[in-house]
Amino acid sequence: MNLTIENAGTAGTVDTTALAASPAWLSLKAAATGLQGLQAKDGSVPDPADHPAAAALVRSITESVAELAPHFPHDARYLELLVADFTKWVDSGLAIPDFLDSLLAFNPQEHRTNGLGHLVVFPMYTQNGSTSRFVEAVLVEVIWPEFIGELEAGNYSNKLFVPLRFIDFTPGYDTNSAVLFPESVSVRETPTFTWGAIFQDREAARFRRVVREAAQVTRLELPGDAVELLDNQELTQETFVMWDLIHDRTHMRGDLPFDPFMIKQRMPYFLYSLEELRCDLTAYRESVAVEKDEKASSEARRHAKLVQYAVIFDRIFRFAITGSRVRNYDGLGGQLLFAWLHQHHVLHWTDTKLTIDWAEVPDVVIALGHEIEELYWRSIDRPKLAHWLAAYELVSGTLTPNPASTWAKGPDALPLTAPLREITDQVMDDEFPLSMFYEALSKKMRGTIESTAGITGASAA
Repeated sequence: MNLTIENAGTAGTVDTTALAASPAWLSLKAAATGLQGLQAKDGSVPDPADHPAAAALVRSITESVAELAPHFPHDARYLELLVADFTKWVDSGLAIPDFLDSLLAFNPQEHRTNGLGHLVVFPMYTQNGSTSRFVEAVLVEVIWPEFIGELEAGNYSNKLFVPLRFIDFTPGYDTNSAVLFPESVSVRETPTFTWGAIFQDREAARFRRVVREAAQVTRLELPGDAVELLDNQELTQETFVMWDLIHDRTHMRGDLPFDPFMIKQRMPYFLYSLEELRCDLTAYRESVAVEKDEKASSEARRHAKLVQYAVIFDRIFRFAITGSRVRNYDGLGGQLLFAWLHQHHVLHWTDTKLTIDWAEVPDVVIALGHEIEELYWRSIDRPKLAHWLAAYELVSGTLTPNPASTWAKGPDALPLTAPLREITDQVMDDEFPLSMFYEALSKKMRGTIESTAGITGASAA
């Protein structure tokens, strides 16, 4: 399986959308999908009887990669090593795949050019999609408008952030997954991760569909510029690029009492809620600042205003009622933001009609961000368990816990001298149940939210 990849073409000149209809891509996509039917959860092909068929499918994949590679000269080394990794996988008996060499050669963060295409093929799981490390293939394009380059070169540097839009994909992405992370790839050892990609077109498309329906259900009268978001896919996805640019960098910035990603740590899920909400509220606060910054470009200021709508509407209308009620940390963050706005009298549910006092909203939202930042700052000097208890107090000060909750009874009800794992186990799967408002809204919105699985900017249009 020795295939030569020629480096031809000029970065950015390829029509990636046209490539999605090419025989080479369609052959690659079909072969990868067929291979998934032979793979185990860990990515291996365990049945020797399946090895000849799997090898033939891999050959089809590598031949297609070689044919498509000249359209992606900026990824030439990656695609060359990708073919080599597939070859080694077959030669080693199709055991658990190891694509470390090709993964290390794939560096999309070095080519953030608007409209630039990438062909991405790896054995990997897709977050909020497949949990199996199947071979997945994705055709994508970079979204990098001029105002984002301006922001990133200034106060919002984030060299790891790669915003993308879908062109086409295999079944692992025909789901709710909207991210492409290197840590999801099957490798022999964990490298230092140098990039993270988000499919902004999917985020924007499902936002537009869900918020449009939620506004109708709640009879919310939207401001004119918010209506423009719902009518314009490109405007919305660029708005989400700005939101995620700031959100993503915030995970590693600020007064942090712990590893903000909490990797391989077992903690109460409401801590994840506060971390994700902290990053969103930071994006909101910084967008308010950019909107008022007369030195910023008109496009940056325009999108900064729209980010504020996006954060609020996505959190209170989609996050809060999406997914199961089992440790749903994003859902909890949406519930908390809604309740905070309601209890500070800038959001009103009166006469079965939702109204929002937009002039007063920024100060109230920023105040919630300050509460979380104060919690973090104080917890630098606190033991871990004390931080957990303080975080619970913050959330339960706004949201009502489950009446059956042990945590809600206070520290005296918890096994404070037991291992932290046992204390975590006392947190209920649905520690903060949906309010009556959200129970009713969820029933009316369920179909719309479910309809967004697999959505893209193109399919939404």
